[in-house]
Amino acid sequence: MRITVIGTGYLGAVHAACMASIGHEVLGVDSDADKITELAAGRAPFYEPGLADLLRPAVRSGRLRFGTSFAEAGAFGELHFICVGTPQLAGSYAADVSAVDAAVERLVPRCARDCLIVGKSTVPVGTASRLAAVVAGLAPAGVTAELAWNPEFLREGTAIADTLHPERLVAGVSSARADAALRQAYAPMIEAGTPYISTDPSTAELVKVSANAFLATKVSFINVIADVCDVADADVATLAQALGYDSRIGPQALGAGLGFGGGCLAKDVRALAARAEELGASDAVAFLGTVDAVNAARRRRAVDIARSMAGGSLRGTRVAVLGVAFKPGTDDVRDSPALAVAAAVSLQGAEVRAHDPRAAANARALHPQLRFAPDVTGACEGADVVLHLTEWDEYQDVDPWALRAVVREPRVFDARNVLPLERWRAAGWTARAFGRRIRPGRAEGPRPAAAGGRLAPVGGGSPRPPGPQCPSWCLRGDERCECW
Repeated sequence: MRITVIGTGYLGAVHAACMASIGHEVLGVDSDADKITELAAGRAPFYEPGLADLLRPAVRSGRLRFGTSFAEAGAFGELHFICVGTPQLAGSYAADVSAVDAAVERLVPRCARDCLIVGKSTVPVGTASRLAAVVAGLAPAGVTAELAWNPEFLREGTAIADTLHPERLVAGVSSARADAALRQAYAPMIEAGTPYISTDPSTAELVKVSANAFLATKVSFINVIADVCDVADADVATLAQALGYDSRIGPQALGAGLGFGGGCLAKDVRALAARAEELGASDAVAFLGTVDAVNAARRRRAVDIARSMAGGSLRGTRVAVLGVAFKPGTDDVRDSPALAVAAAVSLQGAEVRAHDPRAAANARALHPQLRFAPDVTGACEGADVVLHLTEWDEYQDVDPWALRAVVREPRVFDARNVLPLERWRAAGWTARAFGRRIRPGRAEGPRPAAAGGRLAPVGGGSPRPPGPQCPSWCLRGDERCECW
């Protein structure tokens, strides 16, 4: 099929590359000339694993090209995907759909053939119904233009797989013709067994925001339980494991931690609540305000813990930050909990040295007061507290014995609850995480030696003989060790 993709940001660039990779002829259109230049050269303007590998061969083959002309798009396409952004409206919780409106208004009058306009952007329910009338009124004489809605379900870091091997396809259509066109566009996925749900446009619009609201609720729920575990001396990781075996609940999104961020989840939760209020159903979704508030509170709680670990004040301390992207696998720092915590710690007087394998440049542009190191060791040099804020795999593989040699004080707060903190404790670190009972682990790896070959204590004093739960000489050298 001859497909256009209007808007080549995160969603549009990925969708265009994937549609070309399964054999369609694709034209991507965007008003940002610099972005178009990058894409036309086969270069991804942002980091997404696998995207550049799809772009280069598709562009070289001629199946995928990019431009800025709506007239060219109208003359070329039979299927037009609208993939522009719908950010939170300034001064409101509602979604700003002005870019969607503008894309439709610029494209439809230039359509030279019968076509289907397909919205993929996340919009408030009722948007498709409103725009269907706009499309019908703007279509040139002799051209039949119809509107459908096909929500996206991309996750940053796995967007290519999510597009080429989706968990489901949802088509909000008003005619058999529109349904047939979308089935043809996604034929390889449907033939591979992907569930295809054909419904009305309003239901399709609600599917995306409902999925994100449900996911956000699950994340905030386990974070509330983590706080209960903190005061009840229970372990949220074990609790979540037990919950996950319940087939009605499942293990996904039950990792307690710093909460959600990025360009979609929080925005969609707020937009759903705002639209429900417009429709007179605000009481039905009142709980979404609590979900949002719980998520915001995680960031404040993380700063409080960092300050407590630093002795009650962050002023004059050096804090190492591991990760500033809102999640691993991306360079996106939009509404990043990690970056928000790093900035808040800096505002409280700490010197922050951060590391992120992909997002340092984007974070530096937003918060130039933060310093960035090229590696983990550089970020942690002389640190009083180490904050693990984005769960990149490489941080989970860090050797706590080696890192202990470069910090000023061996204190680590794992705000993502994924580090092997028992091992860090065994290496002499004071370790904290949300809702975790962290027991001392067996000492591993090289250990610093004191005079006479015995283990050097961390907190001063002399090494103590083993207690009832301690497999070797106590590393702390004082009564604070849990084995005593």
